[in-house]
This record gives sequence, structure tokens and C-alpha cells, in this order.
Amino acid sequence: MKVKYFAWVRERIGLEEETIEPPAEIATVADLIGWLTARGEGYATAFEKPGVIRTAIDRTHVRPDAPIAGAREVAFFPPMTGG
Repeated sequence: MKVKYFAWVRERIGLEEETIEPPAEIATVADLIGWLTARGEGYATAFEKPGVIRTAIDRTHVRPDAPIAGAREVAFFPPMTGG
């Protein structure tokens, strides 16, 4: 699956996007965040407060308990405010 990172999430990880193959036991967005966090310091810093991270699967906003099976794209971004 393709994973995209936006705003300060991207800045902390140092990547705009990447293609990953998480292990089969990674079933939800929350599991994916935990798995990514263990990949290195930049990931750990980006996801240190997972409750503030917003996620979209195939361009649809989802909750942390959303399943990732069959996802083509997962995007992570900080909360957005209107202006």
C-alpha cells in the first residue's frame, strides 16, 4: 500500500510518501501507526501523539479502529482548521 504523509507529519518523517507492506497482523489504522512508530526516530516523533493524527484510507476519513485490509492508499495528516 502507498502511505502519504502531510504537513508536520511529513516533516518529522522526512518522506512525502512511501510504499509499504505491513505484516499480516497489522489490521487497523491504530495497528499501522504502532508499526510505523517502531520503524525509527522520525516516525516515533511524528506519531508520538496518535490521538491528534487524522487518517484517510483511499481518500475517505477514518477512525483509528478502521481496518486497512485492501487499502490502496493511507494518508496521515494533522488536524486542519478553517480560516
